[in-house]
Amino acid sequence: FRLSLFDQILYQSQMVSNVLETLKKAMEERILIIDGAMGTEIQKYRLTSDDFRGEEFKDHPVELKGNNDLLVITRPDVIKAIHSSYLAAGADLVETCTFSSTTLAQADYKLEPLAYRLNFEAAKIAKECTVEFTKKDPTKPRFVAGAMGPTSRSASISPSVDRPDFRNVTYEELVTAYTEQAKGLLDGGADILLVETVFDTLNCRAALFAIQDLFQTGEYQKVPVMVSGTIIDKAGRNLSGQTAEAFLASMAHVDLVCCGLNCALGAADMRPHILQISQSFGGYVLCYPNAGLPNTFGEYDQTPDEMAGLVREFAEAGLINIIGGCCGSTPAHIKSIAQSMAGVAPRKIPKLAPDMILSGLETLVVTKQSNFVNVGERCNVSGSRRFANMIKQNKYEEALTVARQQVEAGAQVIDINFDEGMLDAHFAMKKFLALIGSEPEISRVPVMIDSSNFEVIQSGLRMVQGKCIVNSISLKGGEEEFIRQASIVKKFGAAVVVMAFDEQGQAVTASDKVRICYRSYKILTEKVGFAPQDIIFDANILTIATGMEEHNNYGVEFIDACRQIKELMPLTQVSGGVSNLSFSFRGNEPLREAMHSVFLYHAIKAGMTMGIVNAGALPIYDDINKDLLKLCEDAILNRTSDATEKLLAYAQNSKGNKSAAGAAVEVEEWRTKDVSSRLSHALVKGIADYVELDVEEARTSLPSALRVIEGPLMGGMNVVGDLFGAGKMFLPQVIKSARVMKKAVAYLIPFMEIEKAAALAADPNASASPQHAGTVIMATVKGDVHDIGKNIVGVVLGCNNYRVVDLGVMTPCEKILEAAVKEKADVIGLSGLITPSLDEMVHVAKEMQRLKMDIPLLIGVATTSQIHTAVKIATRYHHPTVHVLDASRSVTVVSALLDANRAASKEYADEIATEYQDMREHHYKTLREKKYLSLEAARARKAKVDWPALLKGVKTPTFLGNKVYIDYPLEKLVSRIDWVPFFSVWELRGKAPNRGYPKIFNDKEVGPEAKRVFDDANKMLDMIVKEKLLSARGVIGFYPANSTGDDIELYTDETKTKVAGKMYGLRQQTEREADSVCSCFGDFVAPKEEGTDYIGLFAVSTGFGLESLVEKYKADHDEYSVIMAKAMADRLAEAFAEHMHEVVRKQLWGYCPEEELTNSDMFRATPKYQGVRPAPGYPSQPDHTEKHTIWKLLDVYAQTGIELTPSLAMLPGSSVCGVYFAHPHSWYFNVDKVSKDQVVDYAHRKGVPVSEIEKWLGPILSYDSENLA
Repeated sequence: FRLSLFDQILYQSQMVSNVLETLKKAMEERILIIDGAMGTEIQKYRLTSDDFRGEEFKDHPVELKGNNDLLVITRPDVIKAIHSSYLAAGADLVETCTFSSTTLAQADYKLEPLAYRLNFEAAKIAKECTVEFTKKDPTKPRFVAGAMGPTSRSASISPSVDRPDFRNVTYEELVTAYTEQAKGLLDGGADILLVETVFDTLNCRAALFAIQDLFQTGEYQKVPVMVSGTIIDKAGRNLSGQTAEAFLASMAHVDLVCCGLNCALGAADMRPHILQISQSFGGYVLCYPNAGLPNTFGEYDQTPDEMAGLVREFAEAGLINIIGGCCGSTPAHIKSIAQSMAGVAPRKIPKLAPDMILSGLETLVVTKQSNFVNVGERCNVSGSRRFANMIKQNKYEEALTVARQQVEAGAQVIDINFDEGMLDAHFAMKKFLALIGSEPEISRVPVMIDSSNFEVIQSGLRMVQGKCIVNSISLKGGEEEFIRQASIVKKFGAAVVVMAFDEQGQAVTASDKVRICYRSYKILTEKVGFAPQDIIFDANILTIATGMEEHNNYGVEFIDACRQIKELMPLTQVSGGVSNLSFSFRGNEPLREAMHSVFLYHAIKAGMTMGIVNAGALPIYDDINKDLLKLCEDAILNRTSDATEKLLAYAQNSKGNKSAAGAAVEVEEWRTKDVSSRLSHALVKGIADYVELDVEEARTSLPSALRVIEGPLMGGMNVVGDLFGAGKMFLPQVIKSARVMKKAVAYLIPFMEIEKAAALAADPNASASPQHAGTVIMATVKGDVHDIGKNIVGVVLGCNNYRVVDLGVMTPCEKILEAAVKEKADVIGLSGLITPSLDEMVHVAKEMQRLKMDIPLLIGVATTSQIHTAVKIATRYHHPTVHVLDASRSVTVVSALLDANRAASKEYADEIATEYQDMREHHYKTLREKKYLSLEAARARKAKVDWPALLKGVKTPTFLGNKVYIDYPLEKLVSRIDWVPFFSVWELRGKAPNRGYPKIFNDKEVGPEAKRVFDDANKMLDMIVKEKLLSARGVIGFYPANSTGDDIELYTDETKTKVAGKMYGLRQQTEREADSVCSCFGDFVAPKEEGTDYIGLFAVSTGFGLESLVEKYKADHDEYSVIMAKAMADRLAEAFAEHMHEVVRKQLWGYCPEEELTNSDMFRATPKYQGVRPAPGYPSQPDHTEKHTIWKLLDVYAQTGIELTPSLAMLPGSSVCGVYFAHPHSWYFNVDKVSKDQVVDYAHRKGVPVSEIEKWLGPILSYDSENLA
């Protein structure tokens, strides 16, 4: 769907004519009004799914209700009425209903091809409305703002906590999507393009890149462009971490008519941030806050008059030019706001200083008064051997420590360079910048993208959200190429380093340096349009003291050039690579550092404003040994003819002497302050070195040890809390502060115990309020929904005086660790049932180690084991990490770890560590000794099946395709409940001969309790069935199928001409007896050449309704019933699976119509029924990703509502899925360990990376995938 060229020209001419001039004139005269929320108004129409679908989309396969943008096609009357209501209320600008009208956002509805049309139709509707109202009152022109939302993806933030360098969208994809959206809006008649609700600045920069492209190519005439960001909290940052000022700096390259803020906050909370925008932006300011903050029901309570009163103060303070409303605002709000603006003058645009402003998450402002800007040099593979080795060994996360150290040492910009012949510089640049983007301590400063390959520079520019520096371009390739590269840099919004090179080569003398720099300056400012303050000249710092006389004056030439450049082009910056100066003395770092310090002392005075230097290795000029200082100055300033020889002689005599540079060791100034200030400083900075010394001093000067905690320690922690709340400290820093606090409190505890005993002796009632034995954070890890075991452990610990903070299910790593800091936890306990949860537990352990946490980590529940904890988790975290077998052991373990006797606690932890070390050694020895067949040999041992004979009697299912069951009668499932796992949940185990159900009731020790719990379960079960508190849903499908090697092809019909899907199998490889079979579930279906066979798939759940039931019990503080309800839902789900398998065998597939089996026949380890129903993620097929095929073929989510989490747990948790095999030789086998050859083959068959397969199959690998050579 595209407009004809004639229509495009017509719309463009109508649209562009005098819009900018008219808009600016209006904003100078009065405060303009932009409309309010679209979604709020749409909800009032109570539209049905049919309204969203209309006639055109009535058969669309995806639910469309909620896709508000689609209404411009299916219900344009609604959208037009809403626009008209806002215009009637006084709005000067209306936004098009296109917040999600990009291919990326519409992908959620499978309507990507509709993107252009949505934008065109939306703009057209809005244009009709504004034209109508402008005709009514020509003195008040109305404008259409084409709304360009943020999309549903982020170019700066990883959606995966364990893959910080991963992005779910690329810059190029965003540019493509926004280009199409802008075209549709412009063709439809939009007067303005408004990039709004910006939560990720890189997304916004991609949108602006797309818009610039349309204008610069001449395809579209230029229209006013506006941007509105979204500050998400009181710290004043957007979701991708930028401050308001950094956000502005990132877009300074675009000629924005208007910039401001909307959404997330109400007017009261938005004021300080709009004030910052108003003071920092040299254009007009718009603001459209929410109608307050949402209440507990997600609704907005702020009245029109209340909101109008708040924003009027904005106007009276001179902060705004355009005002309106976002979420929760209505035409009534807009009317009140419009009335409140009467008589208030609009904001006057401030005149801003022409300073260089760079940004990471925060800004770096370089003014005439600024000190020298240190550009950290160590993230350069050419300049740092250590960094280069890390990158070559693919240790990118370890390489981040180099960047972090540079920032901590004072670098204000980080130079990043991967120019090395053996590296893929494109890949390295993108990966490292993505990783930096996930590290706020590093990404708060701007980056310098450094490469001699301009394509690598462009790769880097697509990865940074802030205003960075490009290093470098020059006239070396001629003026045309220089202009091309400079234009690209400007379009990306970066500052640029210009080398003093031209077509004749490198400038050596001051006159040549200045000549080339001035020529470059004229081209950049007059032909490309660069702001002078965004130009940085690298005037070539060249090596001195080489023994060649012509090199002796290089230092002087650079210093003279600095002086002349700043006089001729005062707004530009002068930089250089400082380490080049001393290259003759590489290996003698103290001497080189002294030379750098002396050189910078003179160059900075002459006008050098920034430089690439190791920020942590610069001695203070005045502290340099006087003899060395004179030698350095003689060489750098070329004052004597023998300066080089004398410096060389000094170098020979001082080589290896680290004190030769004479850097003074100063007493840390903060240590001279009073003890309260020292403790506060230590807590804020996370310095634990002196804490016991300072705490002891405070203890002896205060009445009690408790007063030390209540006074200086809590005072310091309050400062930390304030700084964190204000966005001035990041989480890793807060964790370090908490560590210092714990160390201080641990030191005071013995004294507090003595004081407590003395107080009790004097007054038995002195301790009225009991102290908790410790605080335990508990969580089911990200991607997993199973929590019965965790809940039981929590109850047991709570009964033993531990404070338990339960974070629930699907808990991301960062939430667990944040809670540990916030709650001052003594222990973290992780739970999970599915195999991928094991990897998430490993990730949590790694993060605890990275953040230098020191509290015990407990690992528990079904799929975990002591050996897995020892091998995979304990090795990642160097503090106590313990596997807890069941709830009964939890108290013993926690009490031992938190023993007040620190020696006893340490002894217990050491015992666990020693035990786990022994287990690891045994595990790796077993791996080495255990024999595995090659995949080829294992396949040769597949079961021998007489397929012709078997297929003669093959039974065809009663239907092919899928059959859905909704609200299946629960009473049909009760008789098939397997009660043995139920008692395991409650950790009730009878002893022989009273094991299992119902014999457990005869056990003298646990029998009575088992009977009581069983009776309670049946009471609840009766209630659930009678009142239909849970809903059973499922879907079953049968397909013609054949095996192809280890895999199974499923066909759409019996012609077998179209493959509907493919199930992939894993084969046993462990070497057993010579004649033993190596099974794979592909062996359970006939090969294609043998004839047609069949397979079944299923997914069932009884978890619908459980959440409401659980919440009811939680409201009554009835944890016992919470656990019971979850246990019964799980038992019913398994019973549903068992029951449906029986129905399949006897009726739906009907291959065993006469079967009569008891529960004991069905629940035994090797059931007596024919056929099996293995599930992905379990022993016969340990790969959870096979669930994707089941979900696709059965359309599980759409048909039943059972969904898969990112870790492929089923939601609701009380769900079962699997594959039906009917042949008599099929059986429940255990794949056990698999070797590398099978993993590689399996990955190739599935078309995914080997590393991805290794992640999902981690527990069954016969090798260590992380350390495999």
